[in-house]
Amino acid sequence: MEVFAVQVEEGKEGRDGIPSVGPVYRNLLSKNGFPPVDTDLTSSWDIFNKSVEKYPGNKMLGWRKLVDGKVGPYVWKTYMEVYEEVLQIGSALRASGAEPGCRVGIYGANCPQWIEAMEACNAHSLVCVPLYDTLGPGAVNFIIDHAEIDFVFVQDKKAKQLLNPDCISAQRLKAMICFTSFTEEEKDKAVNIGIKPFTWDEFLHMGQKNSSEILPPQPFNICTIMYTSGTSGDPKGVVLTHETVTTFVRGIDLFMEHFEDKMTVDDVYLSFLPLAHILDRMIEEYFFRKGASIGYYHGDLNALRDDLMELKPTFLAGVPRVFEKIHEGMKFFFLFLCISGIQNALKELRPLRRLIFDALYKYKLSWMNLGYKQKNASPIADLLAFRKVKARLGGRLRLIVSGGAPLSYEVEEFLRVTCCAFLVTGYGLTETCGPTTLGFPDEMCMIGTVGPVSVFNELRLEEVPDMGYNPLADPPCGEICVRGKTVFSGYYKNPELTKESMKDGWFHTGDIGQMLPNGVVKIIDRKKNLIKLSQGEYVALEHLENVYSSTPIVEDIWIYGDSFKSMLVAVVVPHEENTKKWAYLNGHMGSFSELCSLDQLQHHVLSELKCTAEKKQLRGFEFVKGVIFDPLPFDMERDLVTATLKKKRNILLKYYQVEIDELYRKLAAGKR
Repeated sequence: MEVFAVQVEEGKEGRDGIPSVGPVYRNLLSKNGFPPVDTDLTSSWDIFNKSVEKYPGNKMLGWRKLVDGKVGPYVWKTYMEVYEEVLQIGSALRASGAEPGCRVGIYGANCPQWIEAMEACNAHSLVCVPLYDTLGPGAVNFIIDHAEIDFVFVQDKKAKQLLNPDCISAQRLKAMICFTSFTEEEKDKAVNIGIKPFTWDEFLHMGQKNSSEILPPQPFNICTIMYTSGTSGDPKGVVLTHETVTTFVRGIDLFMEHFEDKMTVDDVYLSFLPLAHILDRMIEEYFFRKGASIGYYHGDLNALRDDLMELKPTFLAGVPRVFEKIHEGMKFFFLFLCISGIQNALKELRPLRRLIFDALYKYKLSWMNLGYKQKNASPIADLLAFRKVKARLGGRLRLIVSGGAPLSYEVEEFLRVTCCAFLVTGYGLTETCGPTTLGFPDEMCMIGTVGPVSVFNELRLEEVPDMGYNPLADPPCGEICVRGKTVFSGYYKNPELTKESMKDGWFHTGDIGQMLPNGVVKIIDRKKNLIKLSQGEYVALEHLENVYSSTPIVEDIWIYGDSFKSMLVAVVVPHEENTKKWAYLNGHMGSFSELCSLDQLQHHVLSELKCTAEKKQLRGFEFVKGVIFDPLPFDMERDLVTATLKKKRNILLKYYQVEIDELYRKLAAGKR
């Protein structure tokens, strides 16, 4: 058996209330200690500046302009063109009163101006504070005040949120710079509360007239304070230094040396995950390191395929929900090609066509399982079917990364086989500066896992007695704890929370992992989503949601349990197509929303959930006893999920509280 991590310390049995801890693991490249860092990279400014020197004419940042009301082709700025504008923006900030250490907010969707503002901060030792594009004014108001932000770069669509009377903290701002331009009304509002408004061009012009020498940061200086959206409570400000960022980039460089296929200046990344999210931010930092190109989506996730076809990226990153949607879309794409054959689409195909797809899929999968690289496993299957999948993803895609949450085994296997590209999954948090574990391409043993620990970190599991997880048992399971050179410095202005999460140098992630014999980590649960029902039984809600989400009639599910109740209930987003099929077979007519109001559908869904629970051998108290339907997905527009589509449980409870209370009353009365 090939091993992907090395044990450097033994585990320890717990005593006197101290939990047991498992062995300490390192990456194979760090067996005898962490490798030396790159002396040429001491700050995030170096990452960008060195590439400007090496690749001044390379395409760096691309975007799509509106032409006659339609989205046009990608246009580009080179590394040198971006550098010149960064110097102007930095000079304008200094002319406006920004001093080293000053906090500068960036609020808006991914675009070249976002990056130029960030690099201007790096050039002058200013602290970049991203504001989530998907957060409401309440969170933005909190962050501006908590981080003591003095200057904000803002997308035109977000300006009105900052100037909303509810965003009281905006009054502390000295200047607001729009990615494009303000309306006259917005300018007047800004001036009335003491903020100087600037269009992007005005700020560039100010920088040209007031040139200022750059003041590059030291490694120990704060690079950014990234506020995690969180699933409960106020956002937490994660402090990342320049040394932390550059060490992460160096680690990816060393990791990539493992493989025959390297990232080069010719690679192109399609950026659509929020730049305020650590995964996209660190991917872009690495692309800048390589002198490669980044094209930004045009702002409509529903039309992402159009950006794929126009940009033709070589690299794509997303969260599991994105790839689940791609998985669904590909199933119907195969149906369109008349060679599909999985799940629901299979049922609509003739047996011969089902056999064709099954044969091609299983044939290629079998060779991949024998150790063949995906590109060599079955050229015949790729030619007959799977190259068409690659064409639908732009035609040049060669690496896909999934992060933010565990990717299901089925979806990961499907993408590995059909996309004609490498696929790797990883695990990390803002607090670990992005992926702290990362899988290997073409290693089929890593499907369903998140790979081994990264180059500059150590990882171990810690016992969680209440949940029955023990890192010294077989299999070893426990809370994932990380220490090393890419772990954050602490939570901004929150020493209590820092002390709570950092113990003896180990960051406690709150995620439950299983360590496999080959040194690879599998995410199996979430510690913070543990609740105790009234009968004293502990329930892991996220684990149950993963189990129940495999039910075909379920598109998404949020499970709720009350410590004063003995039963679990759930809000279910039904799968629209499968719901309509059920309705047709059972003589029901109406829109999807109307179908969701049918008592008969509730009985059917509860029956299906029960079947899933029995199949997965759940315990009786883990069965869902009542459901509420929502025809709309849990979305960011209603603030029900984070930017990485993690459920905001406290917000969900507030949103559905009335229906939940009524459902519990009916259950208590024996009506359901």
